[in-house]
Order: sequence, then C-alpha cells, then structure tokens
Amino acid sequence: MSFSGSEDLNEELSKLASYEGERNDAGQRHGVGRSVLPNGDIYQGRYEHGERHGQGTYRFKNGAVYVGEYVKNLKHGQGTFYYPDGSKYEGSWVSDLRQGQGVYTYCNGDTYDGEWLNHFRHGQGQYYYKNTGSKYVGPWMNGKMQSAGEYIHANHRYQGNFFNNKPNGQGKFVFDIGCEQHGEFQESQQNFSDDEWDETGAPWWVPQ
Repeated sequence: MSFSGSEDLNEELSKLASYEGERNDAGQRHGVGRSVLPNGDIYQGRYEHGERHGQGTYRFKNGAVYVGEYVKNLKHGQGTFYYPDGSKYEGSWVSDLRQGQGVYTYCNGDTYDGEWLNHFRHGQGQYYYKNTGSKYVGPWMNGKMQSAGEYIHANHRYQGNFFNNKPNGQGKFVFDIGCEQHGEFQESQQNFSDDEWDETGAPWWVPQ
C-alpha cells in the first residue's frame, strides 16, 4: 500500500521514450499509442496533445499495473491499481490520489469498501478482517476509525464511539441472544496497528 504509483513524466524523459502510435498535425502524441520509457515502464492507451489523457494501461517495471482513466498525465477518474505486493485498489482517483469511492483489497485478504481522501480511508466505509470475519462499519478520518461506529463479530457487536482507531468512551455490546451491556471504554496504554483492533490489548471496558 505504500507504493504511490506515481509515473511522473517530465519533458526530457518523454523525449527519450520510444513511441508508436498516432500524432496530431503538430507532431504531438495524440490518439492511441504505446510508449516505452527509459526506466522500463510501459504505457499503452490514449494521448491528447502529448499527454496521457483518457483510457490507458500503465505497467511499472516493479510489477505494478494501473488500468483506468487519465487526465493530463495523472490518474483521474475510475481506475484499478494492482500493487506489487498483491493488493488492489479499484475506484475513483483525483490527481494521482485515491479519492472518492473505492474498494481496496489488501494482500492478507482484508478489504475496505468506502470513501477515500488524499490516499487515506476518509469518510464512511467498512473494513472486513478476513482472518476473524469481523467487520467495522462507520466513519474514518485520515485512515483511522473515528466517531460513532460499529464493530461486528460473529455473535455480538459493539456500538459506540471510536477515536484514533480504537473504541473510546460510551458504547454498548449487543449480543445475538438478545441482551445488551452498556458501559464505557477507558484509555489503555496498549498500541494499536493502523488496520486492526487488537482485542487482547483493547482499552478497559467498564460496565455500567
């Protein structure tokens, strides 16, 4: 997920790249074409006035692949990015960044389906943990669980407030057998990973 997938193409590098395809009267790449860059990257798709513009496929030397829309050399619109580690993002892009609605499938099988902003999970979304079958549904801010959300397990769920990727403050457990337990999560010194709520080190739960 750390690979940004940037394929910045400056003027000098563009001149050095080999190109086969259509051109306009000014000699610019315009229409459908294929370009092989000096670093080994390959782009095949539409150009407009010398820039990647429209539908195209960009294959990076490291194995990453982007298939989708471009505007003025930037990933912009709908597209799918296949990362070198086996993860995949499919959804909206704005100026080379994951932004808008999209689905990210991580290399461990986890998935996030929801809103993005500036490459981060941000807005409403749900994160599914493949290993446990658990799921978080609710708001995100800068890649972390934030505000009122719901953490769903196989036979119960937690509904309450989240802060900085972990439960915090007032909430309740709702069990499938029909009972509820209200209480409050109090701060713990245990660290949490960015993508998982580690229940073995969860904040203290104080029933009410």
